[in-house]
Amino acid sequence: MSLARILSRGLHHSARRHALSKFSMPAMSPTMTEGGISAWKKNEGESFSVGDVLLEIETDKATIDVEAQDDGVLAKIIASDGAKNISVGSPIAIIAEQGDDLSGAAEFAKQSSAPPPREEPSQPTSAPPSSTTEPSSPAQHQAGPPKSVDRDLPKGDRIFASPIAKKIALERGIPLAQLNGSGPDGRIIRSDVESYTPPSSASTTTASPSLPISTLDPPYTDIPVSNMRRTIGQRLSKSKQEVPHYYVTVEIDMGRLLKLREVFNQKLDKPDKLSVNDFIVKGVALALRDVPEANSAWLGESIRLYARADVSVAVATPTGLITPIVRDATSKGLAAISAETKALAKKARDGKLKGEEYQGGTFTISNMGMFGVDHFTAIVNPPQACILAVSSTVPTLLPVGPDAAPEDAARGFRTAQIMKVTLSADHRVVDGALGARWLSAFKAYLENPLTFML
Repeated sequence: MSLARILSRGLHHSARRHALSKFSMPAMSPTMTEGGISAWKKNEGESFSVGDVLLEIETDKATIDVEAQDDGVLAKIIASDGAKNISVGSPIAIIAEQGDDLSGAAEFAKQSSAPPPREEPSQPTSAPPSSTTEPSSPAQHQAGPPKSVDRDLPKGDRIFASPIAKKIALERGIPLAQLNGSGPDGRIIRSDVESYTPPSSASTTTASPSLPISTLDPPYTDIPVSNMRRTIGQRLSKSKQEVPHYYVTVEIDMGRLLKLREVFNQKLDKPDKLSVNDFIVKGVALALRDVPEANSAWLGESIRLYARADVSVAVATPTGLITPIVRDATSKGLAAISAETKALAKKARDGKLKGEEYQGGTFTISNMGMFGVDHFTAIVNPPQACILAVSSTVPTLLPVGPDAAPEDAARGFRTAQIMKVTLSADHRVVDGALGARWLSAFKAYLENPLTFML
């Protein structure tokens, strides 16, 4: 606590004994509009100091620690553990300073969390009755309750049916006009509807089940939507509807890359071994250096061309997909990319990514090769212009060329390790020819991985 604050507190001691204040839901990222309370790390009445973790907030991307910016006391918790969909700026707790009277914290919390009173619309002042009474029309003298109008009945002769008969007929799709009522004055009653048999000429496929639809549904469980899942749904729906996607697919011979990876991994310990995805991240960054126009973003009134390749790598977590970023991947070696990717993936699965570790990025990779996927397309992650969908590597028979090995030439074919990749691009930013140029550069790096070292 600063000296000025101590002196101020000493001079105005009596006035600050009730210095309770609201602690509102903070915005942990520029795109965050609401969040949830994962867990409070301090209890009510407990003191905290600068830098102490007060609570964990579940954002649309990760779970983030919120640290205290000043010394104080957690007087009252308004939003408890597990609370969701709390708008940014809404009060979540009442805090105080050391020595403050906390007896009014509960009442202050109730006042802070209560919605503002609604303003009742002003009622127009009714004009006083005119002294001159106009003659009423004959229709105005007909007293009695208004008659209900059955809007479901066809025009013409009115069909009289009891309410339960109408309900059952509606559920079963039975036309009341084809029934003969057995009730008073020919009124259609329940037994008339239940005993109805459709004409033999009617198609049996149009008969409706006699049981309500709800009883035919299979057992199910409704899972609450997390903030992260809701944001993913909103962003991807918007991207698919607004971004003019196009897709380009190429096949890459991974034979040389797999052999080079095997050689490198022989010299590395198990935790440090390189994955195919590490080579892909490096290849993407180098291809973006060669074709910088693909390293861009649509901003509406302008196209932003990035000077650095910050590669987002999609990671599946229990709560949804998140894309931590390997910053400036062009300047990093395979070992550095591998170590950084592993660390980011672990933090993503633990929900411990910091905002700067997943916000931004200039190009995204979505790799489902480890699941045996032969081919898929990915949705562009705006404002980025491109995303690369990586499939599995599959042994494939190919005809041999003039430079084939003697054993392959004798057979007339060779077995190649082929991997399909599909580039999804925003046509507002990256034209088809440009996307093809980028894919060609990327393919050249992966098929000749020693060029990584140049």
